[in-house]
Amino acid sequence: MNAVTIDVSLKRFAAAAQAPPVTALRDLKFAVARGEFVCVLGPSGCGKTTLLNIVAGLDRDYSGRVIVTATSANAQPTLGYVFQTPRLLPWRTAKENVQLVQRPEQDRQIVAELLSVTGLSEFQNTYPERLSIGMSRRVALARAFAIEPDLLLMDEPFVSLDEATAQRLRLMLLDIWRRRPTTVLFVTHDTREAILLADRIVVLSASPGSVESVFDVDIPREQRNDPAIVEAWRNRKISLPRKTDPENQAPIV
Repeated sequence: MNAVTIDVSLKRFAAAAQAPPVTALRDLKFAVARGEFVCVLGPSGCGKTTLLNIVAGLDRDYSGRVIVTATSANAQPTLGYVFQTPRLLPWRTAKENVQLVQRPEQDRQIVAELLSVTGLSEFQNTYPERLSIGMSRRVALARAFAIEPDLLLMDEPFVSLDEATAQRLRLMLLDIWRRRPTTVLFVTHDTREAILLADRIVVLSASPGSVESVFDVDIPREQRNDPAIVEAWRNRKISLPRKTDPENQAPIV
């Protein structure tokens, strides 16, 4: 069963000030199976963030439809969203930021488990201003899993981090995902990151974004930390589109 089915025939931003109208997405169609980890890969400006905002229901001004399916336990689908910035409430501690998203009926022990897995138990009573950016991103990761989402949306959550920190967080994400399986739709422009994380990679065209190609990542997960194996697969399978649509003069995210 599909966790999410995406069929966006057109997403267009109207002209604003001196900027012309921009077509962000056109004829974009794909589905994500329940429990699957899918990375959406594409060049800067191809509409990846726009796509996530549509799936999340934050942007309803488009033509087409998106269907998110709830699990049998939930009447309505539950979505988690990890943004490019952690977006923590500064007046709440790390623990309180994670607890904030939970429904009343959920087990609070989940929060303690997630803080432990992310290495934040000792910092659970620390306010965001006292956390490093890497620790803040770990809080955001724990918060996203705390609601036990049917679908987890992730918008380049490790961007701007140094590579060593980003790699630790990628491996931490995989560890949490194995412990608490859910469907993940992960946006990135980093092909190596996509290969490490994904069951399947959806490559978008340059703006306006549409599906250019789809790859199953058939490298065993235990081999994906080998740079030589990843690089060979990458060179054989993936090349990002470089052409742009002359209709679009403004950047799309």
